[in-house]
Amino acid sequence: MSYANYPGMLFSDTTGWTEIDRSHHDHRWFLSHLVMPMSLLPPALYAYAEMVHPGAIFPLSVPAFSPLQLFVSGAIFYLVQVLMVSYMAMLIQRMSMARDHDPGYDGAYALAAIAPMPLWIGSLAMLVPSMGFNVAVGGTALLASIALIRHGVRPLLHIGDDKIAHYVSNMVTMAAIGAWIVLMIMAAMILSILLGVAAVML
Repeated sequence: MSYANYPGMLFSDTTGWTEIDRSHHDHRWFLSHLVMPMSLLPPALYAYAEMVHPGAIFPLSVPAFSPLQLFVSGAIFYLVQVLMVSYMAMLIQRMSMARDHDPGYDGAYALAAIAPMPLWIGSLAMLVPSMGFNVAVGGTALLASIALIRHGVRPLLHIGDDKIAHYVSNMVTMAAIGAWIVLMIMAAMILSILLGVAAVML
């Protein structure tokens, strides 16, 4: 997978996608080379934002998170992200099979792993202590993820029929948005629990 082709994948069904499909990487490759390293970015950058410029992006935590709390919340969030990609791969495969087309788990996992790349990269915005900037980057990253889903369905799932491709694209897009909303809710719940524990201990 060449990162040089990555921008073109947002606008084309062939640029970059053909190379990925021909590489025949299985889901374990995408897990170890893409999902696991990239999933480190959001929790690591959140911890950075909380420690370096607290209250600039997220509401100020009172009391402030300790390094241990940030590590625990980051570890949980990291694990949830990795599991979410596997769950999305399963959903993508089942949605395709509902239209009598089985793309295989490896193809479904490839799409599930590539789609959140803009969101992972977009988390670098937390280096900038501005809520408005982070909201703008987050919105743009979400649109880019949707574009990757819509352009990746045909080449990675090998769907030739226009109607099936359109159906799967729509279903996967809605499922992906729902999954990442749930992920954000879970992250907020984890932080609330940690704040509650910190308040009790003080």
